[in-house]
Formats: sequence, structure tokens, C-alpha cells
Amino acid sequence: MTKDYYEVLGVSKDAAQEDIKRAYRKLARQYHPDVSSEPDAEERFKEVNAAYEVLSDPDRRSMYDRFGTDSPTAMGGFDFGGMRDPFDIFAEVFGNLGGFGNFGQTGRSGARRGRDVRVSLEITFEEAAFGAEKEVPVRRQEMCPICNGSGSEPGTSPERCPECNGSGQTRRVQHTILGSFVNITPCPTCGGRGSVIHTPCRECHGSGRTYARRTIAVTIPQGVDDGVTIRLADQGEPGELGGPKGNLYITLQVKNHAYFKRRNNDVILEFQINMAQAALGNSVQVPTLDGERQITIPAGTQSGTVFRLRGLGVPHLRGNGRGDQLVVIQVATPTHLTAEQRELFQQLAKTLGIETVVEEKVSFMDRLKDAFGI
Repeated sequence: MTKDYYEVLGVSKDAAQEDIKRAYRKLARQYHPDVSSEPDAEERFKEVNAAYEVLSDPDRRSMYDRFGTDSPTAMGGFDFGGMRDPFDIFAEVFGNLGGFGNFGQTGRSGARRGRDVRVSLEITFEEAAFGAEKEVPVRRQEMCPICNGSGSEPGTSPERCPECNGSGQTRRVQHTILGSFVNITPCPTCGGRGSVIHTPCRECHGSGRTYARRTIAVTIPQGVDDGVTIRLADQGEPGELGGPKGNLYITLQVKNHAYFKRRNNDVILEFQINMAQAALGNSVQVPTLDGERQITIPAGTQSGTVFRLRGLGVPHLRGNGRGDQLVVIQVATPTHLTAEQRELFQQLAKTLGIETVVEEKVSFMDRLKDAFGI
């Protein structure tokens, strides 16, 4: 179970972004594996970075707060969002500050994680509710098929960089009032590769990569909502110098339904009946996500009356159970009457009288709150 990210950083759930960043800077320095002697420093460092990555992003923080603290990016076995390399996060916050700014370069030989790929996927209301298997078209960089990623024309090979002697790094000692720091940066001649290319590949022009279009299969879990992002690990672009691949992030866009609306896990349906059904009562068939269901309209039903069909809403994203369907009755007033209907209404009007009753207007949402406390 993932630890509570607020506890990891030692901040409250309503902490401001400045407090979150301040707490991160303190803890990241404390558990930096290059300076900490604690045996679990690396794990704590990764933990602190994972917490900061989520809580520093307003959208991801909101999603985390909404779906719980034990596994905010893995709901029902599906990854929503994902963690970047903690060393990259550290570098973004601290900048190029001596040895700190390039932490991890020495241990990882300059390896860099591949770029993430982000796409959008439109799904139907029903697919969001019950899940689906989809295929997503993706355009991403991949290893060049001609040179197999070397960047050199077939038949030739890269040569060791004369500047860094193949290490891919240059070192510079920086003296400050806090002491001396070794500043390690990628070699400017070879770009950190450790080798130089004299005969670039005709296909990728020395980059070792080309763009390709792929179709990636993705499983949409039941209960997702508009704006949810699913992460597919290692489906992004290849890393550099042996670094890991990036991830593929798929942001879901749920199409509007013809007559259903959604509020959290409840489905709302506005259903029209005529004046006779409202006055005399009737049994009617209403649509649901599971097919038609019969409900009984009592005599004297008013427009705005809400009926709850339990367990016929959207399945919960985490755990078992479903929301409910709320059927909001709208009494339709006829606009085109036959001569016979007009005469009947005139007769009815005489028996009902012409007294006008003024009622306070109540909004649709207020009716829902009054009826169900939502």
C-alpha cells in the first residue's frame, strides 16, 4: 500500500503549494543518496519525489484526494498517471546546483529516460460506465530500423569521443562558501553519448530514431469519468544511452449521452409524462444502462418529482457496487390540442376553478438535495 503522500512530506491536506515545495526541498536534500548515509535513503528519496510529483500538480492532487491515499495511481489494477524519474524531478526543483543539480548522472552513466507520449481517446457514456477494450493510434519515436539505433550508416560505427574519452561526461570543480562541489555535465562534443558519428545514418540522420505510427491496445476500466488519464508504462519513446522508455498517457474524453447525465456515480434521467399520467397515475417503462425498467407513477405526481432506482448507476471505479439512477419526472403540457381535447380541457377547467396558486420556484438540484440529501 502506498503511504499517505501528505504524511510523506509532513504537510496537512490543505497545505499551500509553497508549503509543499518547501517540505520537498528539505526532505529531498536530507535523503539525497549522494549525501545521506541512512540505509534506506534511496527508497525515502523516491518516496518523497513521488509524493511531490502528485501533490505539486493541482489536477493530480485533486484526483488523489478524490480516490484515496493508499494507491492514487493504481485503481483496480489500472494506472492513472505515473511517476517520473525522481532524479529528473530533483533537477527541475533545484536546478544545476553543483553535484546536486546532476545527481544520478554518475550512477546512471548519463542515461536519460525516454519522453512520455500523451494522446486523447473518445469513449461513449456506456464504455465509461462498464469498461471496454480499445485501440489507440499513437505516433512516437522508435529505434531506427536501418541503423538499429546507433545513428551510423550501416557498415560504419561510432567512434570514441576524444573530448570525454568515451565517458560522456565532463567534470568541473565549483568552489562555494559551503565547500567544493563537483559539477558533472554531459559532454558538449558528443552530447553525453561517449561517441561521435562521422557517417550519419541516411534514414535517421544520426539521431538513431525515426517516427512510427502504432496502434496500442488499452483496457478501459469500468467507472472512469471524463478527464481521467490512464498510464501504459514503457509505451512511450525510447530512452537515451540505455535509459528506460517513457510512458504512454491516455486522457479519456466521454461523449455526451442522448438522455443520460452523470453526477459522480449516479445517472440522472429527465423523463416526461403527460398531464393525465401525472394526475391519474400510471406504470411506465424508463431507459437505464441495463435496459428498460418499469416504475409506478402515483396519482398526483408533480413535475420535478424524483424516483431512485438503486444499483442502476455507474459502477464504482474502486471496489464493488454501483451508483443509482435518478429519474426526474417532467409533466409535459400539450401544445397542440384537437377540438375534442380542447373541449375536454375546458370542461375540466370549469370543475377545477380558475384560482391561481403561486409557488416558490425550486431548482432541479435543490429538489435532488431535498429528496436524497446529495
